[in-house]
This record gives sequence, structure tokens and C-alpha cells, in this order.
Amino acid sequence: MNNPWNNPVEAKPVALETGIAEATEAAIARIGAVRAAVGAVIFGQERVVDEVLVTLFSGGHGLLVGVPGLAKTRLVETLGIVLGLDARRVQFTPDLMPADILGSEILEEGADRKRSFRFLQGPIFAQLLMADEINRASPRTQSALLQAMQEHHVSVAGVRYDLPKPFHVLATQNPLEQEGTYPLPEAQLDRFLLQIDVDYPDREAEKRILIETTGASEAVAQKVMDGEGLAAVQRLVRRMPVGAAVVDAILDLVRAARPGEGEGDRNIKSLISWGPGPRAAQALMLAVRARALIDGRLAPSRADVAALAEPVLKHRMALTFAARAEGQTVPGVVARLASRLA
Repeated sequence: MNNPWNNPVEAKPVALETGIAEATEAAIARIGAVRAAVGAVIFGQERVVDEVLVTLFSGGHGLLVGVPGLAKTRLVETLGIVLGLDARRVQFTPDLMPADILGSEILEEGADRKRSFRFLQGPIFAQLLMADEINRASPRTQSALLQAMQEHHVSVAGVRYDLPKPFHVLATQNPLEQEGTYPLPEAQLDRFLLQIDVDYPDREAEKRILIETTGASEAVAQKVMDGEGLAAVQRLVRRMPVGAAVVDAILDLVRAARPGEGEGDRNIKSLISWGPGPRAAQALMLAVRARALIDGRLAPSRADVAALAEPVLKHRMALTFAARAEGQTVPGVVARLASRLA
């Protein structure tokens, strides 16, 4: 049996990780408080909330996909309050320009009548940015945002401006209405750690929504954490040990999701047009640690890899035309790959 405390990635003796168990226990308690605070406002979306928290605790960005009216905006606003982050929202439209997000320089004249340029920061200078309906903006604007997401700084007139820490983007997309949209290219989708599908709530959750959101008073989100606390959790996630069996499961899954020769089932590989790169494996490595922490465990398991396979992989791969003609879907193929981890 593999030792769950063996970390082949960092290759450090367990003795050097003294105190990680205590720090993890403290973080688990705070995360429980965060989930409770979010659950007091957002009903019936436990999976979605957990996957968004996995994204944030991993230090990444998330893409929320769902039809209108499923509280995607409310969820992001609630997380901004609960986590104590400076949060802003940008409604993406076809006429939105890169400067509307990044900021721009203005010419000012001082009392001595000398003129100089001053940089006005755009809404991207926030700890949590909601990019609402990101696929409605032009490719030029999308690229400006996604480059900043990757590099964590912007350059205006040749001058570099660093973004706040922590910095996260939660973007939303409507999967139904595609008129007047600019779908994100695959290389840009890869910038998102997870693609999170937001589904309809079940009957009991929707009943609670009706009762608790249409009365004279409504639940208000409460601050539980702050930016430094979130950064501390992110550092802890990167210190969490990962067993050799989990590392192998991540590699097996990602490499099996690529077309052509190599590891994995050739029958499944023949369905895939292009697959995930090493960034997907990196995303899984961080996400399984964060999921274990949210679940109150000190180390991730192969079950975490299987559970996060779809949100990590489905926006990083595509099927062949023949596979789509046969009725195959990306989630279905990922599910078949993940089932082999059991």
C-alpha cells in the first residue's frame, strides 16, 4: 500500500513538514465556516460551491457555464463577501475594449501647466473579478483579460503594473444563446483551472429558494476570511502531500485523454481529436489537494482524481467529427476514462 504522506513531487522527508497537520486542521475549520456562510445564501448548489472553492484554494480561475437565473452572479458576489476579497464585476459586451478592463492613461495638466500621463486602473485590479458572459466580448478583449490571468500583470504604454494578490477571475458563459458571441479559443480555455457546470437545483432546494428569497427579509452573506487567509490556504494546498498512487492516477488519466499512440485504451483514443496538455495535469495536482482539504482530509486520494476529471479535462479536449456523429460526448468520454481509476 502506498504511503499517503509520501510526496514524490517535492521529494522532502516528512520531518520537514512538521506542523502541516496542525495547519491543515485549522484550515479545515475555517473552510467549514466558509462553506456554511455561502450555504446560508446559495441554496442547492453544494457541488458548484465546492468546485469554485477548489478553484480559488488552488490559486486558479474558473469558468461557470449555465443558463440564466441559476445564481451564478450571486454566487460570485457572495464568495467575494465571505472571503473578504475586493470583488468587481464586468458585464462583457461586443463593444467592450481592452482598456475598459485593464485601464488606460489620461493626460493631465498640473498647476505649473506641465502635462503628464497618469494611469487609471481598470476593474481587473481586484482580488476577485467576475467576467460576466465572457464570450460576448471580442477576441481582442478576451485575449487581454486571459493574458493578464496567466501573467498576473498588465502592460500599458510599455509600463508593467502588477495585479493584486490573490487574484482570481470567475467567468460565466451562457451555453444556450450563441448569437453575437465569440467562443473562447481552446488555448484561452486552457487558462481556466476548472469548467464548472451550473445545473438546475433539485425540488427541495428550489422550494427553499422560493420561501427564503421572496419574503420581507433575505439572508445576507457574512465575512469569514480575508485575502491573506485565502493566500495562506493556497500555500497550504501546495504543501499538502500527494501519494505516488495519486500522482500515477493523474498521469494515467491525462495521458489517456490524448489521441494517437501511447498510454490508454485505443478505442477511446480514436474518439479524441486533441487532448489535454501538461497544464491539465498541473491543474489536477492542485485541485485534488484542495478537494481533500475541503472534505476535511490531510491528503488526496484516487477518488479525488476521478471526481475532478470532468471539470478539469472537458474544456481541454475535443472529439473527432466521427465520434460526434456517433453521439459521443466529451463528458461521456471523460467518465469512461475516470472509471478506470477505480
